[in-house]
Amino acid sequence: MRQLKKLSGHSAQKLYRIINYWLSQQPPDISRNILTRARYLLFDGTYFGKHGCLVIFIDVIHKKILHSQYTQREGYEPTYHSALYLKEQGVHPVAITLDGHKAVTAAITDVWPKMFTQRCLFHIQRQGLSWIRTYPRTEAGRQLKQLLLGIMAIHTHAQKDDFINTFRCWHKKFKTFIRGLPRNSIANKDLKRTMALITHALPEMFYYLDDSKIAPTTNFVEGFYSQLKHHYQRHKGLTKDHQQSYLRWYCYFQNQ
Repeated sequence: MRQLKKLSGHSAQKLYRIINYWLSQQPPDISRNILTRARYLLFDGTYFGKHGCLVIFIDVIHKKILHSQYTQREGYEPTYHSALYLKEQGVHPVAITLDGHKAVTAAITDVWPKMFTQRCLFHIQRQGLSWIRTYPRTEAGRQLKQLLLGIMAIHTHAQKDDFINTFRCWHKKFKTFIRGLPRNSIANKDLKRTMALITHALPEMFYYLDDSKIAPTTNFVEGFYSQLKHHYQRHKGLTKDHQQSYLRWYCYFQNQ
């Protein structure tokens, strides 16, 4: 605030009035031209502690934020209404890349049933590695970890086929071993849920190989959220309503 006072020549009281005025306003609607040209999307959400979650749709090609919403948590209802709003504004995408949240995926496919939903490879890798752990306790875990580490390096159909074949061979080799593990053991839980993660994601993991405009990850959104939270930390004194308004204005100015 001291720097603002010096640069603007206004008193602190007037600066607060200006800031509060704009935080009480809604940003202008996004141009319909930006919305109607969007064909390849990204979707992701980020939490601000216990206070709520910001979710956004981004145009992959033009790097424009098409819609943002602050909600209690990621889920079906807020995602469905956001997607429906975009559809009513003329957004008819070919594909969307997201992290695989079941309720979010269901909401988006209910609005755009013919659209491809690309699973974010980075989320699959990160989640799987967190379950397998840094130092897997079994040979099955160690081999599955190596498979996960290679996901981000898949750029051709041959590499995709190699990944799928390696995973199937792994499953055939270790399925009896995994079944024999104590039901409540850490190794049993880690291996089973990582195996299920890959199995369920496989049908939606590789659309980007057939269409280079489809993003294989949501990393662009992750980078945006990282910058947003860095700036947001400077404004912790805002009221809850002004915090949400700040996030809306931040998204608006990213498009300018």
